[in-house]
Amino acid sequence: MTVHEFNVEMTCTGCSGAVERVLGKLKEKVEKVEIDLDNKKVFVTSSLTADELLETIKKTGKETSYVGVKN
Repeated sequence: MTVHEFNVEMTCTGCSGAVERVLGKLKEKVEKVEIDLDNKKVFVTSSLTADELLETIKKTGKETSYVGVKN
């Protein structure tokens, strides 16, 4: 499993909840979701590609960009 880092334009817990909901629909393909609301970062531990995760997070309507793989 790889940990991917994304910047997501989140301003409140409702925003972060939306991110958790869309990623939660991926079930067994996503092992863990960590949200850092203060720094507007989302860390996703998953077997999916960065592009697949990016498209999923974008379904929230939030501006999202891929940062890279977290070590």
